[in-house]
Amino acid sequence: MKYEALAKNIIKNVGGKENVNSLTHCVTRLRFKLKDESKANTEVLKKMDGVVTVIKSGGQYQVVIGNHVPDVYADVVAIGGFSASSEDSGQEKMSPFNKFIDIISGVFTPTLGVLCATGMIKGFNALFVALGLLSATSGTYSILNGIGDCLFYFFPIFLGYTASQKFKGNHFIGMAIGASLVYPKIAALTAAKPLYTVFGGTVLASNVNLTFLGIPVILMDYSSTVIPIILAAFVGAKIEKAFKKVIPDVVKTFLVPFCTLLVIVPLTFIVIGPVATWAGKLLGAATLAIYNLSPIIAGVFIGAFWQVFVIFGLHWGLVPIAINNMAVLKHDPVLATTFAASFAQTGVVLAILLKTKNSKLRSIAIPAVISGIFGVTEPAIYGVTLPKKKPFILSCIAAAIGGGILGFAGSNLYIMGGMGVFGIPSFIGPNGMDKGFYGAVIAMAVGFVIGFTLMMLTGFEDDIEETTTNNVKIEVKAETLVSPIKGEVRPLAVIKDEAFSSGALGKGIAIEPSEGKVVAPVDGVLTTLFPTGHALGITSDNGAEILIHIGMDTVELGGKHFTTKAKQGDRVKAGQVLVEFDIKAIKEAGYTLTTPVIVTNSDNYADVVETDKKSIALNEELLTVLA
Repeated sequence: MKYEALAKNIIKNVGGKENVNSLTHCVTRLRFKLKDESKANTEVLKKMDGVVTVIKSGGQYQVVIGNHVPDVYADVVAIGGFSASSEDSGQEKMSPFNKFIDIISGVFTPTLGVLCATGMIKGFNALFVALGLLSATSGTYSILNGIGDCLFYFFPIFLGYTASQKFKGNHFIGMAIGASLVYPKIAALTAAKPLYTVFGGTVLASNVNLTFLGIPVILMDYSSTVIPIILAAFVGAKIEKAFKKVIPDVVKTFLVPFCTLLVIVPLTFIVIGPVATWAGKLLGAATLAIYNLSPIIAGVFIGAFWQVFVIFGLHWGLVPIAINNMAVLKHDPVLATTFAASFAQTGVVLAILLKTKNSKLRSIAIPAVISGIFGVTEPAIYGVTLPKKKPFILSCIAAAIGGGILGFAGSNLYIMGGMGVFGIPSFIGPNGMDKGFYGAVIAMAVGFVIGFTLMMLTGFEDDIEETTTNNVKIEVKAETLVSPIKGEVRPLAVIKDEAFSSGALGKGIAIEPSEGKVVAPVDGVLTTLFPTGHALGITSDNGAEILIHIGMDTVELGGKHFTTKAKQGDRVKAGQVLVEFDIKAIKEAGYTLTTPVIVTNSDNYADVVETDKKSIALNEELLTVLA
């Protein structure tokens, strides 16, 4: 945890976690409700590195942190064991697709560093063997391969933890579910003689390897799978929550996990596994039918959707077809059409690497490109392209074109194994380098080039870096900020909030609104917009970070009397309406509306010069920041 030491000191000096009734946060500060404020060491907190000041207001003990308060809040919650109920918890409604992307991103983001590292190790290990530097039977190769394979093989355990975290379940229950899916003795039963077969004679024919309380269990290989454990963690969190309501507190510690695991693990094996297995078989049958109809159409279809199949674990439906083709035909044309997909993905990520100005994204993209060359694309998919959606779609388009070329050339796999560039020899048949081989090489190159080109020609949402969070100073330039509010101009000193009036959060000015409207003071990105509508932050195209806080303590209205006209992450133009608010109603509720407009990264500038006007209209010059 980045702010672990600071979080521990804050908890200690507010009187310990036992002195905290509740904790929320707003745009700049932690808002504690303490049982006894006299137990808090206010002067110690004020002098603490990382704390701007402390304010006692409205029954809250407010520890002012600054722009990176969400990160500090997360560490305070984790260390103190508080419930995560911040004031920004009101999430905007998302479409089902965006909801899916949000879940996938939340589940995979914590694993990205290790995912990239193990993918690179696996790729380099294969390279060492190909160059004759290592033998595939050596101890060195085995250990390096173990390091490279460990995360992928036991992925359900890692995702059990992160998925439970995302769904607000017990992390260790999630890990236990994942571990049960890859438990060696259960996994080994997939190769044992089946008890009997269900749906025999149909495409859904499945072997029953064991029963649970007389219920047939259809097993599959869950190593490296994704969707089954995510679904299991989601359902498990719901089951856990239900048991928490009925089990007495005195025995919750062990009885809640006990009951939850007894329900969710069998349910996963009995329901989730078979559904994934049957979906894969149906996909395999449909794909083979398409290939028999037209290899080119099949190549386009499989190439376009291969990465989607992998995400949902449906690709296992094609593997048996490929293995059967290898055994009967001594080659396989079906999986051959997927060869360009990893290169298309890698080309897109390379373009993002060259275009992005975000150092965090670049640090993920570099190892993703390296591992992608060797055929390991999980870091690229889950860390870069899927969260941004458009790049993932572009990679699918490029993979579809590559797949069509493979189908047209009649490319076949003659051996199973070898990913990425090491898959090229798999296309050399008994007759040597034929049309199919050259088609595979051309498809690989075309997929990469088209993915790269499409991404270079297409824009994407490049994340804005926060200077205070990442310790990275983005280039700043002199610029003029127009007034976001119409009203009377006041110095910051008049604000009855020390964090603003002292200039601790940045230089700026205050406005007493005469019209209930906030417009963008610059062209830039709306990096922060609280669901309550009371505060927003904008990062200008020239690097200025502007905070507009409508009134004091107006967060307590919970969004009442505020109407947002934009959403967080939007690009905005100077003068664009962002928020509307009811001045009369807010004042009648007992709140002051004096609004600070501050440049939170003013330390990056030589000076911030305020207007000398006593009253100001919308879009008139308000502040000038000097580089």
